[in-house]
Amino acid sequence: MLDLTTIRNELEVAYDLSPNPDLAEQMGDIYGRIEASVTPFDFAKFAPYIAAINALKSERNAVILAHNYMTPEIYHGVADVVGDSLQLAVEATRVQADVIVQCGVHFMAETSKVLNPAKTVLIPDMEAGCSLAESITPAGIAEMRARYPGAPVVSYVNTTAEVKAASDICCTSSNAAQIVAGLPNDTVIMTPDKYLAQNVAKQVPHKRIVWWDGACIVHEQYTAQDLREFRSWNPGTRIIAHPECPPEVIAEADFSGSTAGIIDYVAKEQPAKAMLVTECSMASNIAEANPAVDFVGPCNMCPYMKKITLEKILWTLHTMQTPVEVDASVAEGARNAVQRMIDLSRKLAA
Repeated sequence: MLDLTTIRNELEVAYDLSPNPDLAEQMGDIYGRIEASVTPFDFAKFAPYIAAINALKSERNAVILAHNYMTPEIYHGVADVVGDSLQLAVEATRVQADVIVQCGVHFMAETSKVLNPAKTVLIPDMEAGCSLAESITPAGIAEMRARYPGAPVVSYVNTTAEVKAASDICCTSSNAAQIVAGLPNDTVIMTPDKYLAQNVAKQVPHKRIVWWDGACIVHEQYTAQDLREFRSWNPGTRIIAHPECPPEVIAEADFSGSTAGIIDYVAKEQPAKAMLVTECSMASNIAEANPAVDFVGPCNMCPYMKKITLEKILWTLHTMQTPVEVDASVAEGARNAVQRMIDLSRKLAA
């Protein structure tokens, strides 16, 4: 566990991190993107960290890959590449920098390391885990193979490198249906997200899809009754759900898609009001690009994603800790599964 007191003491010696309204004013372009969700007072506190991180990126020849669930000051303030799991996996193969700082959860950092074995991959907090990744192990994969002999295993990227290595191919929420449909087998095993698998099964009815009993702690909390009640209280609101939600929730929504799909949908449709049935930071991060959309309604926060903060990112770049390592034999198997996903996605999109 990170000792935040030690981290703060070390950073205070090296940097002036006191709130700085003048520096914040100089960063008006960044603040303009997040002013709907961050107060001027808070941005004055963030500004010194943003300036120090961006300076260190140049010094270390580093690039920051940030998931869409990062907080706005990270997403808009220091990230070089933002996206969902698939976008970040693809971009990780294109990185030219020597150092990758993964602002997301641990499996994402592992994926970047698997795809860039010669690069230094850092994650600001090793305890930024994932309920899905923790729900499945290689032993679970072996159990599913024994129950369904000959069926290929499609594992969500929200898994450890060991699980990816034990699988045949990976998928993300944005390409899961395409991946499953593109396989020649009649029966397909999907792990570990049972709700994603059930939603894919509706999209690919000619396949027999069997699944592992895992779920995302953010998306499994939503219920169909929640959406019906919210719609009755807020008529005219466009409800947009992530496919990690239960099928009955998806049935109540107006649109379902990956985080990238949600962003594209909002940009194209420009609904007057939108409720995003996903992680809390999504609406904040896309609000600036969609000023005509009123993002309303409840959301659920991912406690793992929120372990990544500006303070920890600065400490990571300052100390070059904590590096993510993956055993070479595991990395090779995981790399093959991820690369098959990327290759098949490109082939099907062509």
